[in-house]
Amino acid sequence: MNSNLITIKNKELPVHETNTLVIGSGAASLNSAVHLKEFGVEDVTIATSNLGDGTSANAGSDKQTYYKLSLAGENPDSPLDMARTYYEGGATHGDLALIESALSAREFFHLVNLGVDFPFNEFGEYVGYRTDNDPKGRGTSAGPWTSQQMVEKLLQEVRRMNIEIMDEIEIIALLTGKQNGEKRIYGALGLDKTEIHRENLGLVVFSSENVVFGVGGPGGLYQDSVYPRSQVGSIGLALERGAVASNLTEGQFGLASTDFRWNLSGSYQQVIPRYYSVDQSGQKIDFLNEAFSSMEELSEAIFLKGYQWPFDPERVQNYGSSLIDLLVYREEKIRGRQVFLDYQKNPQGGDGLENFDVSDLRDQPKEYLGNSDALEETPVERLKELNPKALELYRQNGIDLTEEPLKVAVCAQHNNGGLRGNKWWESNIKHLFPVGEVNGSHGVSRPGGSALNAGQVGGLRAAQYISETYDEGTRDVGKLLRKTGGQIEEKVSLAVKFLNNCPEGTEDNCIEPGEAISLIKRRMSQYGSLVREREGLKDALSKARKFQNTMDERLKPESRSELPLAFRARRLALTSLFYLRAIHWYLENEGGSRGSYLIRDKEGGMELSALNDHWYFRGENEELKDRVQQTYLDESGRIVNEWVKRREIPDSPRWFENVWENYRNGEVYT
Repeated sequence: MNSNLITIKNKELPVHETNTLVIGSGAASLNSAVHLKEFGVEDVTIATSNLGDGTSANAGSDKQTYYKLSLAGENPDSPLDMARTYYEGGATHGDLALIESALSAREFFHLVNLGVDFPFNEFGEYVGYRTDNDPKGRGTSAGPWTSQQMVEKLLQEVRRMNIEIMDEIEIIALLTGKQNGEKRIYGALGLDKTEIHRENLGLVVFSSENVVFGVGGPGGLYQDSVYPRSQVGSIGLALERGAVASNLTEGQFGLASTDFRWNLSGSYQQVIPRYYSVDQSGQKIDFLNEAFSSMEELSEAIFLKGYQWPFDPERVQNYGSSLIDLLVYREEKIRGRQVFLDYQKNPQGGDGLENFDVSDLRDQPKEYLGNSDALEETPVERLKELNPKALELYRQNGIDLTEEPLKVAVCAQHNNGGLRGNKWWESNIKHLFPVGEVNGSHGVSRPGGSALNAGQVGGLRAAQYISETYDEGTRDVGKLLRKTGGQIEEKVSLAVKFLNNCPEGTEDNCIEPGEAISLIKRRMSQYGSLVREREGLKDALSKARKFQNTMDERLKPESRSELPLAFRARRLALTSLFYLRAIHWYLENEGGSRGSYLIRDKEGGMELSALNDHWYFRGENEELKDRVQQTYLDESGRIVNEWVKRREIPDSPRWFENVWENYRNGEVYT
């Protein structure tokens, strides 16, 4: 990587030149960097805000799943079968589904060869199990920390290959311009957090032929979130520059603990703990009882929540497992109560329900716990038998489930939408490759664990295309300044403005970055999570638009060290506006309950009789499964939403001689 200096607004900024800048250090970004080096791209630089702070390195679950083609047993499988599973989830493009399926085995074994500890049997078969929305048993796991292992092994490979990592770099802008009439990336502008005390405020420019954009999901948008606290998400950087997004409406929400952020799936529910809320007077309330007609129904719903962890509006009727999520949401957001899980006690009787007795269990709960030798008297004793590591995990994080309850909420966990990419994961902004969760390839109902596969496949595809078609570009600093100098000047001026905002006597109109972010989070959790209503969204959207329009004048960091936080708050305000606008447009255009959210509507036609305060909601609009919602900023600065028909699974070329010829002459990349 070469370095130069330029002067912008009387500030001397370092410029780092690199063929490919990889932004982010999660599993998808690291994988792309490794493959780039494998394919002969020598000049690769990783820029990351804080190495090891991303979702991949810090997220997990009871048994964190990696989804791939079946590799064991007698059930037949193929990339086409797997693509059909993705496609049936709705609103996902068929060619992307086929690519993620076809390359899943290659990327799985890439991880195996790097040392990720996926289990196999005595005959070498990598056996699997069924996960959410999966008909074939394609799931596998390296334990609660599968993605953490992936990051660990990929990072070891990055270091072995001597790929440069620039840590403590907060990217605050993508730099774009026109080339041959098309928008393309030219680099990025960052803040070096170790150099903010200097005259140039730590500002640093990256001049690059390509940008692999692996910044994760929008974890910083929600107050109720199971994303690691460090994972904020930077999709707004690309939305600001006109990148097209797909399916921003399709978030995934589920029950999680909030003091230690962790998904409460699998055995945490299968042992059937007690749910209770605490009202303003401190009284404990077994609030689930009022919605169920028997303890047997209640116990089975809690148990099934382990298998059916994400909220699903199709599972709220007839005492389904997602009714529990809805009841937890109502306790917190409408009744203003805190909700807890208690593993020391079984569900309590009352409101016409008999007391819980483990010997009364029937059907699936009895069979599963019985086969697991876990029919103990209390949930914590059952958990000790079923999954002792689940107890130890919380103990390592300062929570002893044998002695204290667990504070919980229905939390944002994943965004199935994100930036649009083509079949090589390239954005509509040329040379920009969104990989990982920031890439919106999933559609509505993805199989559990498919996100980890998609990130690895996306990193591979970007590296393949860059190495074959974009490796020879030159990085001329003069050209960078001609194309993007105005954008750099704008952000340099904004950094100075933030530090000088709100002079003495005008403080009442100011807002600190942390306070601004908290306001954004509260609004999104109230109006953009698992329960959505048109009127509430309309008001929230209006307030979000006004808030975003005044950010530059009102944001006041307490010191230079808060400059990255100020830019983060500004970015989240814009991101929030995009997401709320997309959700509101979806509701206005015949969108119904689907995926992981429920559209509450008095005229919706469906009543949730288990809730005695008359909840009516819209059912799913099945026609919309065949469309993808696109959202983008047009040239006039207006947020545009539109439907596009999804692409079908292609009839891919399979005559070997022709494929071989196209591969040899490079036509496969065109």
